[in-house]
Amino acid sequence: MNQEQINLNIDLNKTQEITCDKCGGLVFQEGLMLRKASKFLTGTAQDALIPLPVFSCSACGHVNEAFLPEPLKNKDSESI
Repeated sequence: MNQEQINLNIDLNKTQEITCDKCGGLVFQEGLMLRKASKFLTGTAQDALIPLPVFSCSACGHVNEAFLPEPLKNKDSESI
């Protein structure tokens, strides 16, 4: 997200810091998780790839559960 696009009148001292649940890192990078949907599920001629935007820790690569879509929370979070 481009910082120029953010035009909120919020005092950052009143916001909450977010850290990596695994290593405590403070910096995150945007990435994509991919899910594959069967052609039988989608009704199309080919399987489909579904991109899911997430934020991962730039230090260790971990994705906090809070950043996952609801259906994927608490589902094998050790492999993320």
